[in-house]
Amino acid sequence: MRGLLPALVLAVGACRPEHGTLVGDVAPPYSATTLAGDSVSTTALKGKVVLLNVWATWCAPCREEIPFLQSLHEQHAASGLELVGVSVDTQGEDETIRGFMNDFRMTYPVWRDPDERIQTLFQALGVPSSYLIDRTGVIRWRRLGIIRQSDSTFTEALKAALAAPAG
Repeated sequence: MRGLLPALVLAVGACRPEHGTLVGDVAPPYSATTLAGDSVSTTALKGKVVLLNVWATWCAPCREEIPFLQSLHEQHAASGLELVGVSVDTQGEDETIRGFMNDFRMTYPVWRDPDERIQTLFQALGVPSSYLIDRTGVIRWRRLGIIRQSDSTFTEALKAALAAPAG
């Protein structure tokens, strides 16, 4: 019986996936396309702090959150923050997305995921969902719901991620 517990711990540890979606896990690699049809991926962003925000044009909380995200992009892009909006609007909604981006003056990149693969990959339970990934690819903060300007857990995680050196 004494040898069973260490063996069980070792077996459970070996079953842990290489990538996960919890704070402290290495973020799973994710790829999508831009509105222009170009292929993009999170692996190409390694070395940057990434705020991955999953949203949709029909989502009322997303509409509330977007102005704050835009201000984050403007304030921290020069410091290495790469804000990426991932739209899960259905196929054929590209013009609706462009109109939404124009209405909300969004200047950060928007990736398309009409099949909502990101929802499964990152275990998101709806929109908006956000993941702060550090320069080494580790998830440092996550939120299922709106990021609020007053959220000190987010501002502290962002500050720490931007201050940390790459690698």
